[in-house]
Amino acid sequence: MSSEIYRDMILDYYRHPRNYGSIEDAEIKVQESNPLCGDDIELYIKFDEEKNVKDIKFKGRGCAISVASASLMTELLKGKKLDDLLSFSKKDLLEALGIETLGLNPVRIKCALLPYKALKIGVYSHIGKKLSEEEKHILDYESESQQD
Repeated sequence: MSSEIYRDMILDYYRHPRNYGSIEDAEIKVQESNPLCGDDIELYIKFDEEKNVKDIKFKGRGCAISVASASLMTELLKGKKLDDLLSFSKKDLLEALGIETLGLNPVRIKCALLPYKALKIGVYSHIGKKLSEEEKHILDYESESQQD
């Protein structure tokens, strides 16, 4: 797709966010922010009995890229299994957003990855697992490796 199509998609997700709101009885509720730009997000996830994502929502404020990223990510993950959330990668999200096509700088990529950071921290906390040292650098796009 062309960069113009991705830009239009990001603006649409920003202006008309999908899955915006909160979930009162969410099993995962996590808040993350990016102090460099002021973006702030709360992510809510509720599972069904089989540990599939029954509902996923977000609230927050931020730039077009962070809001679009959260909106798109919730659409991609609704109905997925808990294991799919664990294996969902930065690369998956950035490709869906068309980040490479847009040629964004690392600061803007950190905006796009804020919802991803909230997801990983929330899921790992939910299963009682700690992030590895490598995973603690979730927002370090420059250290992106192919296995992510």
